[in-house]
Amino acid sequence: MWLECIECHHKFDIASRFYTCPKCGGLLEVELDLGALRKKLRKRDLNSRPPSVWKYRDFIPVMDDSKIVSLNEGGTPLIRCDRLGKEIGIRELYVKFEGANPTGSFKDRGMTVGVTKALELGVKTVACASTGNTSASLAAYAARAGLRCIVILPKGKVALGKLAQALIYGAKVVAINGNFDEALIMVRKLCEQRGDIYLLNSLNPFRLQGQKSIGYEIADQLSWKIPDKVVVPMGNCANIWAIYKGFFEFDATGITKGIPQMVGVQASGASPIVEAIKQGLETFEPVEKPETIATAIRIGNPVNGPKAIRAIRSSGGTAESVSDREIIKAQKLLAQLEGIGVEPASASTIAGLRKLVRQREVKRDDVVVCVTTGHLLKDPEEAIKVAGPSKWAGRVKS
Repeated sequence: MWLECIECHHKFDIASRFYTCPKCGGLLEVELDLGALRKKLRKRDLNSRPPSVWKYRDFIPVMDDSKIVSLNEGGTPLIRCDRLGKEIGIRELYVKFEGANPTGSFKDRGMTVGVTKALELGVKTVACASTGNTSASLAAYAARAGLRCIVILPKGKVALGKLAQALIYGAKVVAINGNFDEALIMVRKLCEQRGDIYLLNSLNPFRLQGQKSIGYEIADQLSWKIPDKVVVPMGNCANIWAIYKGFFEFDATGITKGIPQMVGVQASGASPIVEAIKQGLETFEPVEKPETIATAIRIGNPVNGPKAIRAIRSSGGTAESVSDREIIKAQKLLAQLEGIGVEPASASTIAGLRKLVRQREVKRDDVVVCVTTGHLLKDPEEAIKVAGPSKWAGRVKS
């Protein structure tokens, strides 16, 4: 295994400790010897292991198993949603409910690997910028590992459920007058100036190595079959690339055959990748002041944007933006038709799918998986605000 720049394709030792290519500044990706894995790994090997991120240990670039930091992340439900599918116009629709992870979001998949790598490197402090879920997850895994944790957040723009998690897990939380993109610049500078602090935003290529297990798990839960389309919310854009990479690696090693079309969804107030895809561009123009009710994807300059564009284009997929009104409607539909409660960013996938079905870019007979990335209780204030008054007006006698 090795690190490789996605731009200039220079290769670096897997033990290197930098976050971007020192040659050209491009994003780094962990590459595995998939030919060797193909020779030694069989589906029956995976079938015998219990559900978790670490079920797919063969694909995870960790050297020392004794350093693994886990809260039993992964193994989240893949729920067939027939009532919602009928409402939208899809015959076979599934929701991958990542809210069932230990801290309530998909970020735990990345942090189990990222914090394990921090222990392998011998650092004592980890840090991140966050819109909420990253901070909650990193704080929990740092506590589990006995590491110090620093979190930089945009002041007044993080849902209280997520902020409460970061605080109770013991992170040092710093609020700044700015947005997420400015927070990320600040934490990157901190980690560059202080060699003893390890950055665990998705700029870190090892974090994505845990998140790609979503792709493995979808295939596993569909009895090793590949869906036609996988719909993913895009904030900092690491997840759509990671999930694509999971399917790619399974295909390359013969575990499964084929790669689904990757569909990325952004809020209309923060949709630079959608605009790039629709205009046929290879690069994207950042949104200076991103705004949306979906705080988890309120990011105007996604650091992994180049990877997202590659994942969508390489898989023959597409991208779509949705309004806050469409997000809220989708959030209610998923909750009231299927009993699945998700935060607004997660509901963007349902909203995006509805739009694409109406535009006939998704066919009725397509097998579709919508990835919902965070639990409803991440942002309970928003849920109460948009739910509206109770429909039942009866009185209870004391």
